[in-house]
Amino acid sequence: MTATTTDYRVRPAGLDDLPGARSVMLDTFYRVFGIGYLPDYHRDVIDPDTAYLRHPRNRLWIAEHEGTIVGTTAIRAQGPAHPPHPAELARRYPDATTAQLFRVYVRPEHHRRGLATRLVRAAVDHVTATPEFDRLYLHTDDRTPGALDFWLTFGHIVSDARGAHDGFQTVHLEIPLDRTRH
Repeated sequence: MTATTTDYRVRPAGLDDLPGARSVMLDTFYRVFGIGYLPDYHRDVIDPDTAYLRHPRNRLWIAEHEGTIVGTTAIRAQGPAHPPHPAELARRYPDATTAQLFRVYVRPEHHRRGLATRLVRAAVDHVTATPEFDRLYLHTDDRTPGALDFWLTFGHIVSDARGAHDGFQTVHLEIPLDRTRH
């Protein structure tokens, strides 16, 4: 029997959810992306309690199926850091007013059920309802199949760094905040 999107619960993460969320994230780094854990980029995954639960402006959401964490997404109150990202992006998206979308991961066996969309909508709704945030920024690696097309359903490209020769194929995007709904 195939699970439907209603068989999943998307909710803010709690302390008891962190081992499952960490597992989803690390498995994505190793098994999906093939890059493994990179300390310069993935510190939040090792200590999600400090990064997301204890930080007053950061959030972590999980997708749960039959008691198991199968997906994650997060926001952090920070813009793109320079380096590694272009200086103009760091200026355009200052930490004080920018939410950055992170860790939108769903275990492969749970793909094609709308979970990533539900997780992202939870994050977008939160950022939209938080007056301190003016913008929602994210970046993706275009080598991930379907990722850029997925993100373009939510927002638009603000910088294309696919030829930056840094080993990544990074595309930077912004998701507009529709505050008329809140």
